[in-house]
Amino acid sequence: MKQVSVTRRRGARAAAASEALPRPFPLTPRGQRTRQALLDAAEKVFGELGFHNAGIVEITQAAKVALGTFYLYFPDKRTIFRELVRTLNTQLRASIRQRVQGLDERIEVEVAGFEEFFRFVREHHNLYRVVLQAETVDEDIYRWHYRTIASGYVRGLRVAQSKGQVRGDLDAETLAYALMGMSEALGMRSVLWEGKLPSAAARRTIRGLLEGGLAAKKRERSA
Repeated sequence: MKQVSVTRRRGARAAAASEALPRPFPLTPRGQRTRQALLDAAEKVFGELGFHNAGIVEITQAAKVALGTFYLYFPDKRTIFRELVRTLNTQLRASIRQRVQGLDERIEVEVAGFEEFFRFVREHHNLYRVVLQAETVDEDIYRWHYRTIASGYVRGLRVAQSKGQVRGDLDAETLAYALMGMSEALGMRSVLWEGKLPSAAARRTIRGLLEGGLAAKKRERSA
């Protein structure tokens, strides 16, 4: 009897987990547009109202679709929230990759990456509010967001260290998180609070910090 009870509980948890998964990605262009419209609306609604005050009704109204249409793509509010974090994360990383494409010197990559992050935040100003909410709404997706960004950052920094472009005595993971924190704080200060990109003086300061703190010495480069 005890084994049957355990099996039933496991089955119930598996069913609940299955229900929380997003629906299969739509194959038709129209379906893809509708799904993206729901995510765009969720970004706006969660950013403005907060997860707990926002409802599926508000999301569908903002997306200009029928209430029942929501359930063709997402089973519940928490699932679309998780998918929104993943989507914003993917879009941010893709934007930065595109911006730095073709750049070889790491300092130039960093400067361009900072610039693209600020531009992305100006376009998606609710990114901060959504990610901040994720810490209490779904801690797993909150940690996933930062770890996913950091993992790619660390790989790039280690490659730059192997080329002698970044000091080899620095821990790449610590450096990645420090740089992420700097970009987030500056983006919040200028883009989110004041609604504008960092000033020329701020950008010169960023470059100066990067050049002074990251760049390998000439002797280390030639070693």
